[in-house]
Amino acid sequence: MVRNFLLLVFLTPLLAFAHEMHLDHAPINPSDNASLQRGAKYFVNYCLNCHSANYMRYNRLTDIGLNDKQILENFVFSEGKVGDLMKVNMNPNASKVWFGVAPPDLSVITRARSSEAGSGADWVYTYLRSFYRDPTRPTGWNNTTYPNVAMPHVLWELQGEQELKAHPVRMEGYEATEEKPALVKPGQLSPVEYDQVIVDLVNYLSYMAEPTAKSRKNTGIVVLTFLFLMVGLTYALKKEFWKDVH
Repeated sequence: MVRNFLLLVFLTPLLAFAHEMHLDHAPINPSDNASLQRGAKYFVNYCLNCHSANYMRYNRLTDIGLNDKQILENFVFSEGKVGDLMKVNMNPNASKVWFGVAPPDLSVITRARSSEAGSGADWVYTYLRSFYRDPTRPTGWNNTTYPNVAMPHVLWELQGEQELKAHPVRMEGYEATEEKPALVKPGQLSPVEYDQVIVDLVNYLSYMAEPTAKSRKNTGIVVLTFLFLMVGLTYALKKEFWKDVH
């Protein structure tokens, strides 16, 4: 009896942690420039008001098919230049008073959130779809992926309002219920359209975390191809040098 009780004590937190870390797969495509451009638009309009991206310059958006004029007209809303960093003017001390914590920089958020449960893109994708109404929270919002998060649901007008609803869950040997967010008040977009917005936004955040990822991978393919060819040439040269010896 004591042994079973101790086993339950140790396993319960592990089971809870495993449950909390369930993530939905983010169907992003880093080669889809149209998606990246839409994601950049959503990031600048909805995220950059509070969150900075201090490791990203506006002119890097040329990598996803935009030119300097398009960047200045559609993404730089201040007197800044196209080569400026994506900074915000919000005072960190003031934001800490308003939200309880200063909004984090999002330059590498998808890399920072990577874990055994899934990629950082999966985490952000799940997080942005998991807000629900909670009158006990200062902002009126909560999140099942990040419980008691200080961030309000800035995209609620697009998604609508969700509330926690009980859903049946089948476990081994018995059935249980689990509370998940469910849409109770539609927003400006349908659920499918809102999911596409989040896919585009997460796609851009993943690109921003490593803008050179595509060129790095292409360079890697070229280098490996070169090395593969050189191995064959080196082996042939070795046989030519040693043919008289053997």
